[in-house]
Amino acid sequence: MDGVPENILQPLLAAGNSSKLDKALENLIELARTTDGRSDLASNNMIITNTLHLCKSLAFNSCFDTLLLALKLIRNLCAGETRNQDSFIELNGFDIVSDIISCRKVVTDLNYGIIRMGLQVLANVSLAGEEHQIVIWNRVCSLEFAEIAKLRRKEICDPLCMIIYACIEENQELLHQLCLDRGLPLLVEIVRTASDVGFGENWLKLILTRTCVEESYFTSLFSKMLYNPSDSTFTHDQSFLLSILSEMINEQIEHITVSKVFAFDVFNLLKIALTVLNCVSRPKSGIPTGSTDIDVLGYSLCILRNICAFDGHVEIIESLLSLGLIHMLLELLRELEPPAIIRKTLNRAENSDTNTYSGKVCPYKGFRCDIVAIIGNCAYKRKHVQDEIREKNGILLMLQQCVIDDENPFLREWGLFGVRNLLEGNLENERVVTDLEIQGSVNLPEFAQLGLRVDVDPQTRRPKLVNTTE
Repeated sequence: MDGVPENILQPLLAAGNSSKLDKALENLIELARTTDGRSDLASNNMIITNTLHLCKSLAFNSCFDTLLLALKLIRNLCAGETRNQDSFIELNGFDIVSDIISCRKVVTDLNYGIIRMGLQVLANVSLAGEEHQIVIWNRVCSLEFAEIAKLRRKEICDPLCMIIYACIEENQELLHQLCLDRGLPLLVEIVRTASDVGFGENWLKLILTRTCVEESYFTSLFSKMLYNPSDSTFTHDQSFLLSILSEMINEQIEHITVSKVFAFDVFNLLKIALTVLNCVSRPKSGIPTGSTDIDVLGYSLCILRNICAFDGHVEIIESLLSLGLIHMLLELLRELEPPAIIRKTLNRAENSDTNTYSGKVCPYKGFRCDIVAIIGNCAYKRKHVQDEIREKNGILLMLQQCVIDDENPFLREWGLFGVRNLLEGNLENERVVTDLEIQGSVNLPEFAQLGLRVDVDPQTRRPKLVNTTE
């Protein structure tokens, strides 16, 4: 091949058992797919040496098809084979591959395959250990790689995230560097790419959980997602970021160490997001709704709901309570119009065809459930929370959530869960319900017309909700 020195070309042709370079590379790629094949090729250090030199020559000649094969061979050679991984670093392979995938000619020609393959090479080498990761890191956290992340391609985003996570998983210093001024532009562009085109593997989720949930960099990243000003308070990228974190906390809450800073940041974000309640229409769906402001509100509530559901977060929950979480949620419930079934039955009782109850509407289906769930989670075996809810006249308010509501699936279940936690082990709260009793039951119009009543056991004097329609 023109431009490739014979001392590079001939050993590869011989090892690949072909007189044609592309065929020789294909044969070597197939051989390097297996552990034994990689081991055999690693014993001949000239294979990876010559292939790296070949890559350098081909990049200048714009022989992109052959270059892709050469990179694929290096990727396979470095898949768990320590000798090849070490040789890659010793031969300055990282700079060679980095120069190729960040080359203006490659990017301009939109050779996503070459860029993806080059990143997969670096990802395999990064798995070799800290020494290799540090060499790789200094180049990854650069503007060149931030530009690569801007290409908005899923197949580029995934291996790039794999490299980053391998480097920060157990290295606190590299994690901090990623979230500071030098590395943050790269992380921002990765999130924007994933927001635009999605992602195929879980590396991004792991990075965001590590940096935003377990560490204290959520607000730093979230604030950088503000661009393209619009009428919305929040952007699509911010909503996307929060959705990923909400999903991870929901799925992995028992395996994630949530930082107090993150919990406080989400609480403060919730207070900002609640302003959207002043201008929303009746909900048509759960989150995501298509409205970035409403979605940020919903994901914030979901995150707090799951944090407050886990016993391992006692200190964080107590800190959130000290910030006025219960007071805020009770006031929010009071501001909402009553559940639909209560509105309808009371309107019928008053012979009115129109809604006589004013109040804010739920911005998405499940909004009321999320509020009730957080209150119920916080009240579980916490007498001071049970007492606070009673002192703020919240027991009857919680009882009113024990109904079926089309706009809030499982509201009745969450309401019953919350009421049970309010009454469990708290005689004062039980007495509040007992004081509403009329000849053995609480005969409130809201419950009588809905087929519900609160019965009080004559011996234990403990109240319980009964569905009279069953």
